[in-house]
Amino acid sequence: MATTTHSAPRSGGLRVRVQRFGTFLSNMVLPNIGAFIAWGLITALFIETGWITLIGDALGHSGGYGFVEDIGAWGSGSEGTGLVGPMITYLLPLLIGYTGGRMTYNDELRGGVVGAIATMGAIAGASVPMFLGAMIMGPLGGWTMKKLDALWAHKIRPGFEMLVNNFSAGIWGAFLAVVGFVLAGPLVEAFSTVAGNLVDTLVENNLLPLTSIFIEPAKILFLNNAINQGILTPLGTNEAQQAGQSILFLLEANPGPGLGLLLAFAVFGRGAAKSSAPGALLIHFVGGIHEIYFPYVLAKPKLIAAVILGGMAGVATNLVLGSGLRSPASPGSIIAVWAASPPSSLIGVTASVLVAAAVSFAVAAFLLKLDKGDDGDLSAATAAMEARKGKKSSISSALVGSGGGRTDGPIHSIVFACDAGMGSSAMGASVLRRKVHGAGFKDVTVVNKAISNLKDTYDLVVTHEDLAERAEERTRSARHVSVSNFMDSPRYDEIVELLQQTNGTAGALGAAAVDGADVGNAAGRTGAGAGEGNLLSPDSIVLDGRASGRDAAITEAGELLVAAGAVEASYVPTMHDRETSVSTYMGNLLAIPHGTNEAKSAIRRSAISFVRYPQGIDWNGKEVKFVIGVAGAGDDHLKLLGKIAEVFTDSAQVARLEAARTPADVQAVLGQMQPA
Repeated sequence: MATTTHSAPRSGGLRVRVQRFGTFLSNMVLPNIGAFIAWGLITALFIETGWITLIGDALGHSGGYGFVEDIGAWGSGSEGTGLVGPMITYLLPLLIGYTGGRMTYNDELRGGVVGAIATMGAIAGASVPMFLGAMIMGPLGGWTMKKLDALWAHKIRPGFEMLVNNFSAGIWGAFLAVVGFVLAGPLVEAFSTVAGNLVDTLVENNLLPLTSIFIEPAKILFLNNAINQGILTPLGTNEAQQAGQSILFLLEANPGPGLGLLLAFAVFGRGAAKSSAPGALLIHFVGGIHEIYFPYVLAKPKLIAAVILGGMAGVATNLVLGSGLRSPASPGSIIAVWAASPPSSLIGVTASVLVAAAVSFAVAAFLLKLDKGDDGDLSAATAAMEARKGKKSSISSALVGSGGGRTDGPIHSIVFACDAGMGSSAMGASVLRRKVHGAGFKDVTVVNKAISNLKDTYDLVVTHEDLAERAEERTRSARHVSVSNFMDSPRYDEIVELLQQTNGTAGALGAAAVDGADVGNAAGRTGAGAGEGNLLSPDSIVLDGRASGRDAAITEAGELLVAAGAVEASYVPTMHDRETSVSTYMGNLLAIPHGTNEAKSAIRRSAISFVRYPQGIDWNGKEVKFVIGVAGAGDDHLKLLGKIAEVFTDSAQVARLEAARTPADVQAVLGQMQPA
């Protein structure tokens, strides 16, 4: 089993609360960094002093640059035809507001929509880019919409859900837009003015380098997100809009201090610190992951002087040379720094990185040479860093040889994740839950989620092997297990063995319950007719499918869902899209094609179709005789999927389905199963 890392103990206090606040701000900005990069590239290329104009002048071109000048203009509408201005005024804040609203409404799209509407009010009510306004109004919109929806949850008459949801979001969004226009916009503009004046005062009095005294230690304590995303990025964006660049983008993101520190360890260090420093240096400088050097400082706290002085030297260099960035550099890689540098500042920015690295290296080397002992316990320092961060660091752990993964501690929560979270993961979770709970681990939760909805709060994540990398990106502090067969994967037994190692033996009774479980003993337990009859109606059951291959079978199953009025016709193509990304072959002669996560808007109600192919069809090299089309609007279809999962792990029940003569025979088999 491939595993990664685990959650470290969390400490309380103001520092942790500030860390979490910074993480919250960062989670609004980081998913949209691509948009910031796009804006930065367009700005760097097309504005009046951009690369295209600079290169044209160097080649002796004279006269206007036509569309280049139009694209690079800051205005829009009556102010011009520019692209640069509208992107920073509207696009970027709206993306942040949408992301913040969606985050605070448990990743629900309507939270993002209301957050974006509220943010638009703040944008219209101010004359500066509303990044701070977006960070306020976006989450406020999502959170308040969530609370309002809870007031009438489960109280809306069937058939009126869409009407109530749309009008409530529209009315509340309109109200928040007015609030943003009247209050948030002017207040944030006033704050930006005061903060900008403070920064100007620091610059005019040559005091800006002193900010490194606070910023560099804050990075070691993982407070950098709160400072960077909450203060420096919004203020820097305002300044860049006026001046074309801002030094504020480099106060925290400059990779020079960390580069010099790690280089000193590589040359003058000892033991594990010396041997791991070259790898850490590459990850930090090229990869932009600054946290990699934090344990080295924690191992020898006096080295904080090196990164502080290095940071001050870098800021001073930018002040002297008048250099800065057009947009945020995230992650803090030298590649991202160069990409965000305007032509006129490229030399100055590079010099600031080199000077910062040189000063940090000189100070760190001096302090290391003074120290006659070893370089401290890097493993212990890594653990201390993880405790400050509030989660395990796979990169740091790997460098110091701790295995990069969780090898101890109990497992309390397991999530089975797939692309859409409505079919494959539901059935896989049902099979795994039965094994886990049957082995006596009743306190271990096993749920299913779409990968896009994953939060880094689970102890163990199970995915199809083709989705493992995506799941690891969202849940880096969890163990990860990948499977290729959802129905009878040997990985499930390995997970049970892992639970016995980490959680303790659950008892022979539970294991015996799994070994002796007889799905067929449920004969006489009926209930499918009333409970699931609407999900799997007789008209949606075909016992002699016409398709001769996978794609035709997907279409056949999807058309049954359309005929049942459960989905719109547009849902069927998304079933094919889902199949091209990850196979829906489940094992044991079963495939369950379903749409992508983005296709849920095409689902009118939850439903399932059942098609049997007595001769079997080829499904990516696997034999399939049963194709079950899935459309899940809510959670009501999960109960039947759990029953289907139990059926297809029992060879006797599969044989009954092969021998079924009527749709009623199919419903009888599925109806005998109790929900998993």
